[in-house]
Amino acid sequence: MKEKTKFVCGECGYETVKWLGCCPGCGGWNTLVEVAAVAPSKSGGSKTLGGGSRAVSLASVMETDSIRISTGIAEFDRVLGGGVVAGSTVLVGGDPGIGKSTLLIQAASNLIKHGPVLYVSGEESKAQLKLRASRCGVDESLLIMTETSIDAIESEVERVKPGFLVIDSIQTMISPELNNATGSVTQIREATTSLTRIAKSNGCAVFIVGHVTKEGAIAGPRMLEHMVDTVLYFEGDRHDSLRLLRAVKNRFGSTNEIGIFEMRSEGLCEVENTAGLFVTGGNDTGCAVTCIMEGNRPILVEVQSLLNSTSFANPRRVAAGMDTNRLMLLIAVLERRGGLRINDKDVYTNAVGGIRIDDRGADLAIAMAVAGSVFDRPLPESTVVIGELSLTGEIRTVDRLYNRVQECARLGYKHAVVPASAKLKGIDGIDLIKVRYLRDAFLTFTDK
Repeated sequence: MKEKTKFVCGECGYETVKWLGCCPGCGGWNTLVEVAAVAPSKSGGSKTLGGGSRAVSLASVMETDSIRISTGIAEFDRVLGGGVVAGSTVLVGGDPGIGKSTLLIQAASNLIKHGPVLYVSGEESKAQLKLRASRCGVDESLLIMTETSIDAIESEVERVKPGFLVIDSIQTMISPELNNATGSVTQIREATTSLTRIAKSNGCAVFIVGHVTKEGAIAGPRMLEHMVDTVLYFEGDRHDSLRLLRAVKNRFGSTNEIGIFEMRSEGLCEVENTAGLFVTGGNDTGCAVTCIMEGNRPILVEVQSLLNSTSFANPRRVAAGMDTNRLMLLIAVLERRGGLRINDKDVYTNAVGGIRIDDRGADLAIAMAVAGSVFDRPLPESTVVIGELSLTGEIRTVDRLYNRVQECARLGYKHAVVPASAKLKGIDGIDLIKVRYLRDAFLTFTDK
């Protein structure tokens, strides 16, 4: 008898009995993968997540969301929203070698004081785990297990009753009941479902390591991110020691926070003071310093720009650490509202330190960096530029401007170019230069 198969979309999980070039669910092309169709269980339903299936009143539910457990790593706690919530599932993704396993084994060592911790690896042997744990100074009472079978892991969880479970990685986990290959859409979905059930039924916080694709998304079905409570991404260059941990989904906290770490020989170390990390400290042409907000943390970032004559009909627009489409929009404003001629120049911009700028408050700094390259003039020393640039050339105010300027003053900056529409009073130690339009901001450039 021929085995029944179906086609599942790797992006949204849409299922169909025949192959389609375009997924009707998400519109993605060539995302449908053939998998074996799993017969429904005789009981007619799946395992419960715990607590039975009877309805209860909202008043009878205990409020436990506010109970958070510290991982012992302040930057990790910041991104999680204050700590780990019991019964939650946290997915940590990132490039190979970025530090995912190192961070989680260090956090697991600190969590032992709050209850048993089980670290399950499907990629490393026990001897390899021992070497990495010794290098990071991990508590030797940490329970380790090398296994890829979800059923075996679930049995061990029932025996050990851990308060915390680490799975490294989800792409290596398999369900013996399925005939699909390891890392397939069906296997990843089934493994994540089982781990979520373990977390909810046992009150065990589960950390899951996920690999990423060439595009930077976590490998496997896109619905994997919808099944977990928190999704964290590790960013940074493997050849650089700086690492950024960013939350893209968090049911228990903000998604605007980032954690900053430095990779050293003894493992990942927290970086509490960000002063100087993303600023070179010079006063060169084509450079502008701005202050962005990552959650409640103001961070100073230097934007660099380089213009070069092009011999092609379509000049290049290259942006490192920022959105290329946003850069093209700002260049159009510079040409139309600022009167600059850039259509015959290649434009290259870069955010120092490998940080990614998504804050609109950096618009004016990016525009001033490009304009500085056109004028071949630097900004005055100890000057920061903060503001959003509209299509009309007007400088708009940004959120928490007072906190940004106050941080700049604390770090020794003397001048701040800010929107004139901002209701901002004087701040000790820093001179406010209020500008209303883009052309007004150009007047702050100094002669060489």
